[in-house]
Amino acid sequence: MKVFGKIMLIMGAALLIALAAFVLFALISTANVKLEPEKLHTESAQVQLLASDGEKIASPKQYVELDSLPPHLPAAFVAVEDKRFYAHGGLDVLRIGKAALKNIASFSFREGASTISQQLIKNTHLSGEKTIRRKLKEWKLTRQLEKSYPKEQILELYLNSIYFGHSAFGVGSAAQYYFGKDSGELVPAESAMLAALVRSPNRYSPFRDEAACKERRDLVLALMEEQGVLSAQEAKEAKATPLPQTPHENKTSGYVRLVFEELSEVFPELTSEDKLVVETYFDRALQQEMEGYSAESGCTLIAAENEGHALIAYHTTAGEIRRSPASLIKPLGVYAPALEEGLLSPATPLLDEPVSYGGYSPKNYDGKCSGYVSAREALARSLNIPAVKVMNSLTSQKSARYLRAMALPVYAEDETLPLALGGMREGFTMRELLSAFLTLSDGGLFAPAKCIRRVTDESGCVLYERADEKRRVFSEETCYLLSDMLHTAATEGTAKRLRTLPYFVSAKTGTGGTEKGNTDAYAMGYTSEHTLGVWLGNGDNSPIPATGGGEPANELYALFKALYQERTPEAFARPEGIVEAALDREEYENKHRLVLADPAAPAALKKKELFFAAHLPQTVSDRFSMPRIEMPHIFVKNGVVCIRLCLTQYYDYEVKREGGGENKLIYRGKWRETVCDGSVRAGVRYTYTVTPFYGEKAGESVVLPSVRLDEGELPEDWWE
Repeated sequence: MKVFGKIMLIMGAALLIALAAFVLFALISTANVKLEPEKLHTESAQVQLLASDGEKIASPKQYVELDSLPPHLPAAFVAVEDKRFYAHGGLDVLRIGKAALKNIASFSFREGASTISQQLIKNTHLSGEKTIRRKLKEWKLTRQLEKSYPKEQILELYLNSIYFGHSAFGVGSAAQYYFGKDSGELVPAESAMLAALVRSPNRYSPFRDEAACKERRDLVLALMEEQGVLSAQEAKEAKATPLPQTPHENKTSGYVRLVFEELSEVFPELTSEDKLVVETYFDRALQQEMEGYSAESGCTLIAAENEGHALIAYHTTAGEIRRSPASLIKPLGVYAPALEEGLLSPATPLLDEPVSYGGYSPKNYDGKCSGYVSAREALARSLNIPAVKVMNSLTSQKSARYLRAMALPVYAEDETLPLALGGMREGFTMRELLSAFLTLSDGGLFAPAKCIRRVTDESGCVLYERADEKRRVFSEETCYLLSDMLHTAATEGTAKRLRTLPYFVSAKTGTGGTEKGNTDAYAMGYTSEHTLGVWLGNGDNSPIPATGGGEPANELYALFKALYQERTPEAFARPEGIVEAALDREEYENKHRLVLADPAAPAALKKKELFFAAHLPQTVSDRFSMPRIEMPHIFVKNGVVCIRLCLTQYYDYEVKREGGGENKLIYRGKWRETVCDGSVRAGVRYTYTVTPFYGEKAGESVVLPSVRLDEGELPEDWWE
């Protein structure tokens, strides 16, 4: 017994020493810890967003007062997060004990016991570290909070500090984002859903996992019924209420929402307790320019830096919705793949005429056809029939493979010829289109456009750094040719509103609609440094005032002007595999053949165009270095021999006559339609020789049929 007593005495002493040490540790650890009232009102203190210049981006937030909320809203949070909120002094000792026993039993720390007061302190005063020192600070600050503020104010501050996912901080912002209404207008089902999000906003978001969200919401409703907040009937009706299907946007939250969407992918379990510093590519000046745009319809404006595929500004009034890309798909799914596959060059002649493919008969926007046009002109003018013809040669299946390589969602049922004009089941978002066009502006390399460059904790420790691997979709040569073709669209074609910009810009417009009118209008453009896009349309697919790509092209012009106020981007560098060649203009325009011009040809008969070096035309004209003509017409009229020269007006001609014992030069000079010889004598047979000249180079002489003016031998006008 004495030994046992000594052991107990030693253990008791050790326990007292340990307790004293813990108390001393707690006193030292929390010695300088004080409640800072200003932090309780700090906007989204747990996640700081930094723009590209390092300055903070303010997250959209609406502070709401408790008195303005329906009673069931704060009650829902109390029911699920801290049912003894009004009874304890900040720390729920009973709950802490139960949690400790469960953690010991499971050999884990899964069970928490934070009260609403503790959560407010964690959200506004402390870092995200999980240590004893931090917990001690939390307890001390919570006690100070409870002594300084009434319960109602603590609850109000808490409701305004919570992160609800998708960039929504506080119940005011959350009510607007999820339900499109003020927080004072929420019904019990909506209040319960917001309370359900607190534990894990990304996991329980109705836009990510509807089933999980409903299960969690219904749990909150059951607790509200159990605690007398709702009657059984009210809880039943609330559980039958549908969840929201789409978010509600506001103009100031566009870019920030994209940041938090991306952040939730990097940190799926992001909560109000996480303390992060998020470095973005945000361009504040360009964002302000976008937000100053006023459209009669809904709109989405977007911009990215090419090399890093960095999303720098984003503004929408219609939300991120999928729509037919209309003619924006032509460079992505038709002309770029056809160039890559060697099916055409910018100069390839395409016959714009009525066609039918198994009953599918595409029409141009104006209902007219233009005959032969180059691929460059067809794209610049956004002609539909040539695009479908190219797609038919390429095949819609191969086009779909290229589109999918740029992460554009194309379904098997979309693999038909109407795909060339944007005909598909769902369509693309503006972010998806921007990322695809970045492939063209970045020399054929694809990576999705993103907002976040790096994420650190409060101490500067890097938690995430962007390291996307780009994948090649098109060659540099293809992108250079296509960008040059789209430059023609920006200077002479459908996007010519941009032609006065003092630098090289490539652009494409697009318009889609129904028999009731246009529903979508696009303009997408890029320089060697940035890619920008504008879309006009309405979420309900109703017609818009804009009649074509003119209005979005005007806004695209304004965005480029704002972006390059103090500098000018360089033109794209020409790859080694691209060469400029001169085509024979007459062969091209009259016979629709790609024939390289004779080096000796006059400049007016040369048509310059870009080609893959490996795909240059093989035929070279020599009609100026080796002049030659077709057989001229010779006839007699009114006793005069007439020679009608073939139409080659760039040649000089020499006409000689042999007969009657003499050789005589009849004419030497520029082309003219007819050369006449009135110095002939009856009964003499004459032979005429015509020789073409180009400069000093004599061509092959042509000997004409001989003539004699004896009556009856040569009828007048016989050769006509």
